[in-house]
Amino acid sequence: MVNFCCLWFTMFCFLLHYAYNAKGSPPPKVPAMFVFGDSLVDNGNNNDLNSFAKANYYPYGIDFRGPTGRFSNGETVIDLLAKLLGVPSPPPFANPATSGSRILGGVNYASAAGGILDESGQHFGDRFPLSRQVINFENSLSQLRTMMSGRDLNQYLSRSIAIMVLGSNDYINNYFLPFLYTTSYNYNASEFANLLLNHYARQLVALYSVGLRKFLLVGIGPLGCIPNQLATSKHDPGRCVDNVNQMLGFFNQGLVKLVDYMNNGTHPGSIFVYGNVYGAIGDILNNPSKYGMSNSHTSI
Repeated sequence: MVNFCCLWFTMFCFLLHYAYNAKGSPPPKVPAMFVFGDSLVDNGNNNDLNSFAKANYYPYGIDFRGPTGRFSNGETVIDLLAKLLGVPSPPPFANPATSGSRILGGVNYASAAGGILDESGQHFGDRFPLSRQVINFENSLSQLRTMMSGRDLNQYLSRSIAIMVLGSNDYINNYFLPFLYTTSYNYNASEFANLLLNHYARQLVALYSVGLRKFLLVGIGPLGCIPNQLATSKHDPGRCVDNVNQMLGFFNQGLVKLVDYMNNGTHPGSIFVYGNVYGAIGDILNNPSKYGMSNSHTSI
């Protein structure tokens, strides 16, 4: 997990540098970071939900300050990015203490087992899918309106960053579970990716419409290489499940096109950046020695 986080961190540093310095100007101060996603970036929103998808117990957090709800031994990539941007690590929306001045540096709405589709991950119990995360953001926005003028709020939102890490659960906790969900019967891989991207685009437009302007959209990593798929699929030892990874190409390639579309002038003042986590993790798998590992497959 640490190697993945560091790689994401390095990748996002580059992306931010590119986005803000395209005209050679120094990077402006970022007032806040708003996080939407799943267990990769959840920092405690599921703790008090009626859900099996929780990480508020050991060994989670053994290299941090104990279990907090982060699905990691230590800091997540969001914690690292917050340090880079000079803002507090965004607190979880579901924590009752996340209100008032605590939300000025941003809020984390991510929820383990949550997906782009409302039904993804429902067999785990309660969770916040993307549509609900957007509603939760709008609730935070109502609080922010009481703390600053309309002009200041517009400037604040336009300079803030929204990080979106979604899609994995729509596959591993929906499409790849035909005994629980019908999506794989109703859609081929290309059609399912388009379904996800259409839902995703509507929520992006909703976030843009209320004032957010800077977005990092992180693609899906090679799920065919995770233990979940290695344990349930027939594959050659030491190899990832190729057909699973090939399916993800439809989503990731479509997400690149969605980023291009959102940047083509139809959404003035905005910056949308694609995070190629598939390529980043693929580099770990193909060149483990670069990241201090001798065998990447036993380290994931």
